[in-house]
Amino acid sequence: MLESVVYDHVAGRLDTLAAQSGPSLALLLPGGRRLGPADAAVRLRLHSLTPLPHLLAGKIGRLAQAYVEGKLDIEGSMRDVVTVAGSLVRADPTDATRPLPPPLGWWREWLQRGRSKARHRSDADARQVQQHYDISDEFYALWLDPQRIYSCAYYREPGMTLAQAQQAKLEHICRKLRLRRGERFLDIGAGWGALLLWAAQHHGVQATGITLSRNQHAHVERRIDELGLRGQVQMHLMDYRTLPDDAPYDKIASVGMFEHVGRANLPKYFAKIRRLLRPGGLLLNHGITAGGTRNAQLGAGIGDFIERYIFPGGELLHVSRVLQVLADAGLEGLDTENLRPHYGRTLWDWSDALESCLDRGRQVVGERTVRAYRLYLAGSAMAFERGWMALHQTLASRPDGIVEAGPLRGAQSDYPFNRDYMAR
Repeated sequence: MLESVVYDHVAGRLDTLAAQSGPSLALLLPGGRRLGPADAAVRLRLHSLTPLPHLLAGKIGRLAQAYVEGKLDIEGSMRDVVTVAGSLVRADPTDATRPLPPPLGWWREWLQRGRSKARHRSDADARQVQQHYDISDEFYALWLDPQRIYSCAYYREPGMTLAQAQQAKLEHICRKLRLRRGERFLDIGAGWGALLLWAAQHHGVQATGITLSRNQHAHVERRIDELGLRGQVQMHLMDYRTLPDDAPYDKIASVGMFEHVGRANLPKYFAKIRRLLRPGGLLLNHGITAGGTRNAQLGAGIGDFIERYIFPGGELLHVSRVLQVLADAGLEGLDTENLRPHYGRTLWDWSDALESCLDRGRQVVGERTVRAYRLYLAGSAMAFERGWMALHQTLASRPDGIVEAGPLRGAQSDYPFNRDYMAR
């Protein structure tokens, strides 16, 4: 009897979806029963009934977990799959945390800060970074561009390929930082070294990169020798907290890094960057930001899924909060650019590339990991397109206090206080 009631509720939900414009959904239940249209664009083949309550509640993160754990299979294109998933969500995922009156709000904030600090000790950060980035260089090479740039591309022209858009992103960052030959440049969280090597080759800087990923460190070390850049480029396997700050850098970039820092550590992170940056120098902070102003993570089970299978320890803040923390650390925000739809397109390019080589991916990392990344890439593309997450590049300076000098009186930095220089 209870099973019949549940089936009726599910059937009603599927009928509602079928009446809407967009792809339809059908469920293939254990025993062969089908709910939903026979010609549905997306089909979920359930091996048990445990995912049904998650579907009714719109907990798409829990449905994704069931897929990774082999409790259901998905048939259909990933674009149709995530479109259906988005239509299942009952409430705005960016409004997952409601404001509480004092003292409950203070208590919740204290608990969140304590949890963030515990999760982002230096040893914990190293484990979490290696858990994500060191699963397999070959796997990432299957769907990233040839330079293995694992961050939002910049589609300056509509017809750009992923590789072209990634190179455009590298140059966009270098121009924002006004890199000059001989300057000391630091890349915090340098990944597989694309920005580090590009800045050295195309702008003549003395480049230093750091990472916590053993695989990335080894890869960049090989690339430095292959390109004949030993002496101009150096890469260190180290935590940003242990980087010496007695010889400040002229320019600093942090790309796809501060999401791993933790909200409790962000004040110390930007304070450390200020010490690492010479007076008048520039910082480019490029990272994912929250779509909502209050949510600690995405609702509908999405944040829990990403925490469990993709980015353990990842935490997002709204850009308004990031700018506040940055200013509190003594840095001046100069220019903030939202590249949100660029990341949606980047993720679709990655998703399409992975979908084209699923069998090879399974050979390299196994079925479970491939399933997790299929949903992560396509689902994240949808989240950026819908505004559930954003991507901001923020240019900032450490003011030098010299009002009379600089490109414009009162600039107190290398920044010209116009955007013309980026186009020249």
